[in-house]
Amino acid sequence: MGAEVGRFVLLLGLEVRDEEGYARYRERMQPVLAAFGGAFGCDVRVSEVLLGAPPSVNRLFTLSFPDRRRHEAFFADVGYQRVRAEHFVPAVGEVAVLGEMQELPRSAGS
Repeated sequence: MGAEVGRFVLLLGLEVRDEEGYARYRERMQPVLAAFGGAFGCDVRVSEVLLGAPPSVNRLFTLSFPDRRRHEAFFADVGYQRVRAEHFVPAVGEVAVLGEMQELPRSAGS
């Protein structure tokens, strides 16, 4: 049996300026995200940034993909870019990539 590799995960911070516009973005980008095997993990509204992210960040979340290649293909996808331009750009200010990691594969017993 070959070595299994866990999912590729991004930790992102955003400054959401328009909650309704951002909600529309999330709703419309979900089918594209799913087509690339992507998924949201943790999703947190932030009241105060103490360290490690721009002070304007008010949302933290993780996005995971089966691998880095599909992560890159998702963000380059024309359908995603269209949704991003229409809904994300007007709704979000600051964007910070706070981390990238490769998850450890889960053992058969977990």
